[in-house]
Amino acid sequence: MAGPDLKSTSCVLCECNCGITVELDGRRFAKIRGDKAHPASQGYTCEKAMRLDLYQNGPHRISTPLKRMADGSYAEIDWDTALDEITAKLTAIKNRYGGDTIFFYGGGGQGNHLGSANALALRAALGSTYHSNALAQEKTGEMWVDGRLYGGHTKGDFEHAEVLVFVGKNPWQSHSFPRARPVLKQVAADPNRSIIVVDPRRSETAAIADFHLQVAPGGDAWLMAALVAVIVQEDLVDADFVAAHVTGYQPVRAAFTALDVAVLADKAGVGEEQIRAAARRIASASSVCVYEDLGIQQAPNSTLVSYLNKLVWILTGNFGRPGTMFLHSSFAALAGGPPSSTGQGKPSTRLDRITKKATAKAVSTAGAALATGLPALARVGRLRPLLETGAGALLDAMVPVAGGMLAATAPGSGGGARTSPVTGAKIIGGLIPCNSVADEVLTDHPDRFRAMWIDSSNPAHSLADSKRFRAAMAALELSVVIDVAFTETARLADYVLPASSQFEKPEATFFNFEFPRNVFHLRKPVVDPLPGTLDEPQIYARLLRRLHVVDDVVLDRLRRAAHAGRDTFGAAFFGALAAKPRLGKLAPYLLYETLGETLPPSVRGAAALWGVSQLCAVSNPKAVARAGFTGRGLAPGNKLFDAIIGSPSGVVFTDDAWDDVWHYVKRADRRFTIAIDTLLDRVRELETARSVWTTEEFPLVLAAGERRSFTANTIFRNPDWRRRDRHGSLRVSAEDAERLQLTDGGQARLVTQNGSATVTVEISDMMRAGNIALPNGLGLDCPTGDGSMTSAGVSPNELTGVGLKDDFAGTPWHKHVPARLEALTAGNPPR
Repeated sequence: MAGPDLKSTSCVLCECNCGITVELDGRRFAKIRGDKAHPASQGYTCEKAMRLDLYQNGPHRISTPLKRMADGSYAEIDWDTALDEITAKLTAIKNRYGGDTIFFYGGGGQGNHLGSANALALRAALGSTYHSNALAQEKTGEMWVDGRLYGGHTKGDFEHAEVLVFVGKNPWQSHSFPRARPVLKQVAADPNRSIIVVDPRRSETAAIADFHLQVAPGGDAWLMAALVAVIVQEDLVDADFVAAHVTGYQPVRAAFTALDVAVLADKAGVGEEQIRAAARRIASASSVCVYEDLGIQQAPNSTLVSYLNKLVWILTGNFGRPGTMFLHSSFAALAGGPPSSTGQGKPSTRLDRITKKATAKAVSTAGAALATGLPALARVGRLRPLLETGAGALLDAMVPVAGGMLAATAPGSGGGARTSPVTGAKIIGGLIPCNSVADEVLTDHPDRFRAMWIDSSNPAHSLADSKRFRAAMAALELSVVIDVAFTETARLADYVLPASSQFEKPEATFFNFEFPRNVFHLRKPVVDPLPGTLDEPQIYARLLRRLHVVDDVVLDRLRRAAHAGRDTFGAAFFGALAAKPRLGKLAPYLLYETLGETLPPSVRGAAALWGVSQLCAVSNPKAVARAGFTGRGLAPGNKLFDAIIGSPSGVVFTDDAWDDVWHYVKRADRRFTIAIDTLLDRVRELETARSVWTTEEFPLVLAAGERRSFTANTIFRNPDWRRRDRHGSLRVSAEDAERLQLTDGGQARLVTQNGSATVTVEISDMMRAGNIALPNGLGLDCPTGDGSMTSAGVSPNELTGVGLKDDFAGTPWHKHVPARLEALTAGNPPR
């Protein structure tokens, strides 16, 4: 008797992307378990992954292209008709207004990044220069701060830390580091270790913490500044670490010495002695890790709080040792703009070194290149400058493969110097702030966006002020959505292209942030694509063929080289890019059309990873070699690519030691530069700065998008996946409920400046008085078996506004929306 059909893949609900195994019953996911063979998660997964069948299978899936008709209805059309019409309209808009009026949004959510890699080629072909994605709702302020401090992205070794600090973060629900819940349990049970939580709510993590600094909503900057001030004023700074590794301490010391901790504590709403005790615990610990997240990144002063949070662990020397913070390798640096120059147009020294290494490796394959008959490579004397140009072109094309995460982190980069064409919003990490997108359309400005391409995202539901975004969609001359479902955004688009699901195509996440062993997992298809759907690399390739962006002679030459072997292909590929550098920006398409032909059909969409593998091997040669990928020339990158293509459960692509961590500090002197004048000015003004944004009309603070046990990202459209709290109750403190005469399970009217909704009340001891919370991921329509629609809960962004945003990075205040509540009816306790 045959055993169960068991496939290895990963969860796609948060950045951890824990490995899972799926037992199939036809196309149905009959049983899901943690994958013990996965090198990062090692068999762990939370309960949310267990119901992924409700994403994969169900009536929400679409399987034919759709075109919006004049009356607003949608007609099914075939793929060729859809792509022919879209190509013609994109070309007309480019020719009339310029390619920079075609705006790209999205790129796949938590585990759907290969599509965005291939989208880079279409953007290049159209001359599209502006884009954004969900990171611009969360991380751009932190990215800018990281860039100024050390030029990289930090995470923490939480499993081994003595003290764990979470700022606006509830890892019990939002995870974000491997095996989050077991680690939290271990720390909570150990009397020698501590958890410190900064959160207005008594979250699941705060409930087991040794220190819950229950900050007033919006008071995080004052609380974090108080922690830093105590560390400075009580001489708790790690002086040896600062002397050896930090530049700019004296102006930081002066700014925080001048602050009155008592005043800061009062504005934060937390007792001064509690703050001092927490600061002393941090400073006395042998190792500390700090994690900030959406609770402060979508609230007032978010960029400033990111800076203060990082000063806490820098000044106490918690970097570069087990149990502390670290910088790390990246399989694909998540950048949003060309990485080969700084904001001042000067070459990046580190990237120059990378290019030279790539050149040397490519030159070593010159003999193989000659077999391809490339005229440009006929003489070895001409080979080096050509390959240097080709390596640089590949670097520019492939480093920003997933958009956004580290583009603002290069030393001296101009993160924030570039601005959007209409509103002048800072572009950080290559991303236009999400709260500015609608305003870049709803205007008569000549440079306004005329077309929008939306890839595997649902901004009509996820961005602030859904009504305004709907108006922006209606004002466009063309809008195209790629998705697995007929989403709220798809219902506004001119064309909807049905994508294969994340389990029907090769897919991956570029959230590879671990140390000392970093892991990349290319998920192979678990089931065949739903008939009528295409994966994104194929969609982009079909469009690019119609645009005739690459001469057939070039493609045929590269195809022959690919079939001759990887070394031959590598030299031919670099040579082609050297001869025509503009092809570099089309690298994902070139790889799909040529090298992709030599791969198994089920993973052809991963061909772009060959370029990423080569750059990873060049950028991190020693760490890649320690991971087992050795050899000369292009051999390490080729071996890494082959391992990724062949492994069902993920590959360790870099293997470091703690002594290597300083290699990832992108400063010539390998020091942290902590005196950021823009933010120190704000520190000096804190004692008199505004700290309350509620009013008499709107006296409460709504957190619009709380993580709960049965909420996740919006790929879960079917409300049946929530076993409890199906309609997403509004959590309210007992004090507020008594004052407003609300009952547990009763109905209330929730009102903000931008809208109102009827909610079910849950009286909860998690909430601080004055703070209320709605869950994320609700208010989505889902078809039922009989053709009708069902929906549950409130769509949070019917209540939020684009004007509430960080005044520096432009990130929205989803977690700080002034609101009021009005009792409607009595009710029964929620189940």
